Amino acid sequence: MSISKQNGRFENILFDLDGTLTNPKVGIVNSILYALEKLSIIETNIDELETFIGPPLRESFVTRYNLTESSADLAMNYYREYFSAKGLYENEVYSDIPALLEVLFANKYKLFVATSKPTLYAEKIVEHFNLNKYIVKTIGSNLDNTRTDKSEVISHVISTYGLQTANSVMIGDRKFDIIGAKNNSIKSIGVTYGYGTLEELQLHKPDFIVNNCDEIKAILLN
Repeated sequence: MSISKQNGRFENILFDLDGTLTNPKVGIVNSILYALEKLSIIETNIDELETFIGPPLRESFVTRYNLTESSADLAMNYYREYFSAKGLYENEVYSDIPALLEVLFANKYKLFVATSKPTLYAEKIVEHFNLNKYIVKTIGSNLDNTRTDKSEVISHVISTYGLQTANSVMIGDRKFDIIGAKNNSIKSIGVTYGYGTLEELQLHKPDFIVNNCDEIKAILLN
């Protein structure tokens, strides 16, 4: 499928989900705590679980709790047990996002969601919040823990939909979004309102850094 050229700097806009379109903290943290309880692991610094938002989930479990492969598999299964039933709905869309998507859609941009979250859950979230009417396709990782790296997700979107890299941009709040964009030779916009720090974004040098949706709009509709 080839995406036709539109007026403006970009034609195809890839959005990260967690920390960019929605604030998923409550659902993710509750799902992690549920999994840890099942594994008899005590977490005393719950606020630090924000670091799980953005990177591949299994990798975060392994790194923080020094889990074996089998324990990591169990953690993922328990996490999904809670997340699929409750956690994915313990979430909220950032207030200015619907208006941003609406104006971009009206201006004929092709919008995609590119996330490390499993596609199955990401699609449910996008549909639950009625954002799917603006989105060409929501693409994430697979439930077998493949295609979890953001570079792979972006590559899949580009190849599947025949996007021209020169006319495409990735918008996200973490370094993984910026690295993934660079690895696929597309531009990137880092947002500071999510879960990545300004220092993290500056270190990885996105093409733009913005603080809110109005600044995203100014870049894309300039």
